[in-house]
Amino acid sequence: LCCCEYVDRRGRRNHLAACCCDCEELDDGCDRWLTCKSLPPGALERIADTIADRLRVPWFSGAVRINVSLVPPLVLLPVLLHVAALHFLLGLIVLTSLPVVVLWYYYLTHRRKERTLFFLSLGLFSLGYMYYVFLREVVPRGHVEFSQVVALTCGLILMLAALSRAKRDPGYLPIPAGDEKPSHQGLPNKSVRGSSSGLHGISSAAGSRAVNGEAKGYCRIPAEQPEGVKKDWCTKCQVVRPARAGHCRLCGRCVRRLDHHCVWINSCVGEQNHQAFILALSFFMLTSVYGITLTLHTICRGRTPFVALLYCPGAYSDYSSALSFTCVWYCAIVTAGMGYILLIQLLNISYNVTEREARLALRDNTGRRLLGGLVIDTGHYNRGLLCNWGHFLSLGSSPPQRSAEDIV
Repeated sequence: LCCCEYVDRRGRRNHLAACCCDCEELDDGCDRWLTCKSLPPGALERIADTIADRLRVPWFSGAVRINVSLVPPLVLLPVLLHVAALHFLLGLIVLTSLPVVVLWYYYLTHRRKERTLFFLSLGLFSLGYMYYVFLREVVPRGHVEFSQVVALTCGLILMLAALSRAKRDPGYLPIPAGDEKPSHQGLPNKSVRGSSSGLHGISSAAGSRAVNGEAKGYCRIPAEQPEGVKKDWCTKCQVVRPARAGHCRLCGRCVRRLDHHCVWINSCVGEQNHQAFILALSFFMLTSVYGITLTLHTICRGRTPFVALLYCPGAYSDYSSALSFTCVWYCAIVTAGMGYILLIQLLNISYNVTEREARLALRDNTGRRLLGGLVIDTGHYNRGLLCNWGHFLSLGSSPPQRSAEDIV
């Protein structure tokens, strides 16, 4: 294959120059649209699959396919922020509708049990674009010192390093060597669509149902361990999993001490990466608040950051200030959302409860709400604040099979 050729989803050799040719689904859809006829069932899905298959870029060993979910943040975010900087009312409309659209897309993908790179792409591109606007629009004004730019850059680098660590193995349970599993299970970062039962092709899992990431098609059996130790049998992965482990219906794998599946890192948060996840959130909060403060001190001088965020008369005096102020508000909205996630995580750690356990306790009405419902105490693993944090800080430091949390 040359750099512009590829093998399409039907196994035929194709070329990038023919991206608009021989698309029967699109031709039929246009004909029906012109004649005011309704599309047949599944027509839109087939058109979307064809477009996704032909969205490629040239590469040395053949054209490489681009994940469609990566494109919208790269295109829409700069356009929307520049539109919002044109007028105060436009900024209000854009910054109000953007979180609504993101939440709607999250609900859509979560309901369909789909993995997507949209949120990871949106987060990383937002960081890069905010940093670019800061260097181009804020730093040239001369009110930001070189040491402050270095501190902000170091915070960004540390956050990305922690995020990279959080993207690694969250603590997947090994798949039995004798079982035939699909290739995607060994590559959990790839996009996976469909229900968990469809991923593994296990007939015995047809009657099981996934609720809040917990596969209900298993039986609780005593493991071959000392008395008092119980483990779960997962019919989807065909493994015996220790206590606090759970099956992720999006990744299609069982994870030790599963907390939740985070769409922002497109991976599970479990025993091996929970510390890195908290560290990434903490670095993000510190870096974001610091960048917002520096920007507001530059474009709204003489006012405290909180007052300047709500009232900055000269923000729309020129386009550069308007764009910086719009980006500040965008960062503030994202920071508030991430701050809420970090708060819930810190409270859960303080009570030694995972997000998955809290959801199951709410479903089964076995937990008690504390702090106004911010945390659900299941009462199973809570050993006091210091012991709970000591256990969290020791995650991953000992062999998994000797984890004290196997004891129920």
